[in-house]
Amino acid sequence: MSHDGTSLHRNDIISYLTARPSRDLIVAGHQQITHDWWDTQRNGYELCASQLVIQEAGDGDPQAAQERLDILANMTVLEIEEEAMSLAEELIRAGALPDKAENDALHIAIAAIHRIPYLMTWNCRHMANAVMRPMIESVCAIKGFKAPIICTPEEMMEAKP
Repeated sequence: MSHDGTSLHRNDIISYLTARPSRDLIVAGHQQITHDWWDTQRNGYELCASQLVIQEAGDGDPQAAQERLDILANMTVLEIEEEAMSLAEELIRAGALPDKAENDALHIAIAAIHRIPYLMTWNCRHMANAVMRPMIESVCAIKGFKAPIICTPEEMMEAKP
């Protein structure tokens, strides 16, 4: 089934696609769900990644970094614009995200300014978090943007009849 949606991916999604299976049961479950979504749902979306994700993906072990970058090579790349930097700062200043979550705020801001409907992540502490979501949406709206729907791959799985 095809969607009219665009999905922005954080580096944690790409890392789960390329990493060896984890012995941690929760991480292994997230890896499996990420693979399931990738294998069955991704073709229904225009996949995007920000320049920030590409920078993050290039860090670490060179072979692992290359695997992550190979996946990102087929995605639309969104530049980090001044407007996104300003919105990210406001998300932090307003308390929508904690000070230490600058990159998380920037991921959200990039998605918002580019009008990306979905931001997929496994970061449930600062991003895919029902308690924080209203403040994120409020700050984006005050600044004239619609916040993306921030969700996990599991939440993006289409229901099967």
